[in-house]
Amino acid sequence: MTPTPSPTSPHAPPRIPPLIPVEDFCRTPVATSGSISPDGTKIAYLAPERGRLNVWIRGVDTAADGGTEFGDAVCVTHDHHRDIHSYRWTDDPRWLLYTQDGDGDENWHVFRVDLEDPDAPAVDLTPFPGVRTMDFWQPGGLPGTVIAVLNRRRRDQFDVHRITIATGEHTIVAENPGHIGGWLCGRHGELFATVVPPAGGHEIHSWDPETGTSRPITAYDGADLPMGLTPSTVTPDGTGIWLGSNRGSDLIRLTRLDVATGEETVVDSHPTYELDTRSGVNEAFPSPLILSGRTGEILAVRYLGERQAIHALDPHFAAVYERLSRLSHGDLDSVSSDTGGRRWVVSFTHDTEPGVTHYYDHETGESRELFRPHPHLDPAALAGKHPVSFTARDGLTVHGYLTLPVGVAPTRLPLVLLVHGGPWFRDGPGYEPRVQLLANRGYAVLQVNMRGSSGYGAAFTRAAIREFAGRMHDDLVDAVDWAVGAGYADPRRVGIFGGSYGGYSALVGVTFTPDVFAAAVDLCGISDLANFIRTLPAFARPLIGNNFLTYVGDPDVPEDEADMLARSPITRVDRIRTPLMVIQGANDVRVVQEESDLVVEAVRARGVEVEYLVKADEGHRFQNPENLIDVYRAVERFLARHLGGRQHRSDLISHQAAAPHVPSQ
Repeated sequence: MTPTPSPTSPHAPPRIPPLIPVEDFCRTPVATSGSISPDGTKIAYLAPERGRLNVWIRGVDTAADGGTEFGDAVCVTHDHHRDIHSYRWTDDPRWLLYTQDGDGDENWHVFRVDLEDPDAPAVDLTPFPGVRTMDFWQPGGLPGTVIAVLNRRRRDQFDVHRITIATGEHTIVAENPGHIGGWLCGRHGELFATVVPPAGGHEIHSWDPETGTSRPITAYDGADLPMGLTPSTVTPDGTGIWLGSNRGSDLIRLTRLDVATGEETVVDSHPTYELDTRSGVNEAFPSPLILSGRTGEILAVRYLGERQAIHALDPHFAAVYERLSRLSHGDLDSVSSDTGGRRWVVSFTHDTEPGVTHYYDHETGESRELFRPHPHLDPAALAGKHPVSFTARDGLTVHGYLTLPVGVAPTRLPLVLLVHGGPWFRDGPGYEPRVQLLANRGYAVLQVNMRGSSGYGAAFTRAAIREFAGRMHDDLVDAVDWAVGAGYADPRRVGIFGGSYGGYSALVGVTFTPDVFAAAVDLCGISDLANFIRTLPAFARPLIGNNFLTYVGDPDVPEDEADMLARSPITRVDRIRTPLMVIQGANDVRVVQEESDLVVEAVRARGVEVEYLVKADEGHRFQNPENLIDVYRAVERFLARHLGGRQHRSDLISHQAAAPHVPSQ
């Protein structure tokens, strides 16, 4: 299917836009992640303090002075080492909570901030070295309380703790018997457990606090839902659980599980779209459920096809959403309101106008733009994403997005195949800095939701079983063939780039199909499937029975291990002749640095050039702006050298001054 022009850039300039410096795409937002307090009097948001994102508070009616400079704005957190990305209001107007890990190690801690003394140091409510907070809730029926899931007692088991916010006092309320992989908490502290049996699948259990035991309620096939049941939210009355389920359907829809009987009923569905379950993989994406902060009831449900679709289940929210949808051509992203549902702060995801955040008063009808996270980026210079689809070699329909550079004839362009992670994830609409950087440099960017990606039904997901480096990779190659056949791409100038599973795909590209790609960039990619599973951290192991063991194999089974090695780039490094760049976070606990070291050492031993960039203060997802700038400057130079794209002069000059940061031999 040929892409059609996107409405996201109605005033696209007729000429090629100027080169935008890498720094502009990696720049810390001037303000982002806005939300309104439960009492409707204050707005919190993230903004820089000394170069790192921290939480700021301002009055809801304060007029902006210069865009994001508010006269009464106060910074209430003071982490100058690493950006804060997640915070939550509490039911007490004195306290605010935020989470932070250590240089990407994913050992998340929960911190408390005193809004009455914003200069005081934050208090760590989970002050245990090496311990990870898997999840936490603030149950509406237990004011002043956090229910947190921690692996303090054993690193491979998570217990449930009750924490008093004001004092930091801890009480263990449920000790994991050993078989529980995750927990759910209700509005009054009711606990339910998720269990992954050795044979795979998902079980939902109720928890008896008197006996410290669990009782199975129901079970699901894990191969259909490899990343778990998303969403999984206890109903306000504690008698049910809202689940994303495809029981009796190919598509994931919203159901209610009766915790007493195990009966499942459909709450809402879309005829062709699945629930937008991306938050189950990456918390940067919003939950498919929009809930009332006051009652916990469902206001609306999100689905995702080529664009987002929202079903409003609450009449009041339906009226609110009708007004909110007029504020932007983008898809609704973050949503918050006061407890009365009068005052709202919302943001939108949009290809060329990222994260624009608005205030709306439903009583008065007043609305105003609060801030733009990246006001320095001209929407007219950015490129729209076009939904595309093609037929794979075995007849399966595969969907994706094509981004074409602005002001350039869309014919025989250098193309970058940008592969998402997971692989049980999916690309969607909206702004992505690296997509826009590549498009600005003159590349067509093709994002493919190959088989195994979420969002297209159980059959599409299952089509990836035992197809790593097989039909999953065929889909990517077929996508390149489609782009070449449609006239968009120059077959001699095709690169592949991805992180995590996408990094694995880049390595598969240069080892299994080296003739297809003229350059490859691997970011934290798997090189040895068996070693990857063996080195997974304890917190990631509960799900591998449903995804990697089912879809790839069990390295403890000799026949499986042999097949996994046959699908691993590390066993084919002798075929690498494509220019390769490898990027790794030293603190990555999911794909350990050894995965990259082995490839780089093997390639260099053959005398083949490979660029290798390791960041000591990053993990699986790079975060610090200075590191992102280094990485994308290096990628820009590398792709320009091998694919012929444009390169910004300031980046070229900085490379001459900072060449040692990208060692090669």
